[in-house]
Amino acid sequence: MALEQGREVFAVPGPPLDPRYSGTNGLIRDGAVRTESVDDIVANLKAIKSSGEQNFTTHGKIGQPIGIRNEMEVSQAQTLILTLLGPVPVSVDELLRECQLSHAVMVTVLLELELAGHLERHLGNRVSLLS
Repeated sequence: MALEQGREVFAVPGPPLDPRYSGTNGLIRDGAVRTESVDDIVANLKAIKSSGEQNFTTHGKIGQPIGIRNEMEVSQAQTLILTLLGPVPVSVDELLRECQLSHAVMVTVLLELELAGHLERHLGNRVSLLS
């Protein structure tokens, strides 16, 4: 799947007759980069960078999750999520469907609320507001 998306795949080869290595050997046959050490990975990535090829999708600032365009979007999302949350635990998946936000924005807002001490996580991937 990664190759179909234009991403680099690295695989460590193994003995061809050992069935435990059939997966990684198959990846190499399908186009993965044969990797025996860290130097192989570094050399391959340097070659990609010097050729000007860009396989990675990056948006926003470094350290900012992909899919978040600006802080205003997160602020608006936080307001929306706070209106939907209450003291009764709700599934994160249900919250995501109701908000119609990207997963990256939802995770960012929930993490910020949790770190601020306003959100409680429950079993079953459910969250609620702290009273």
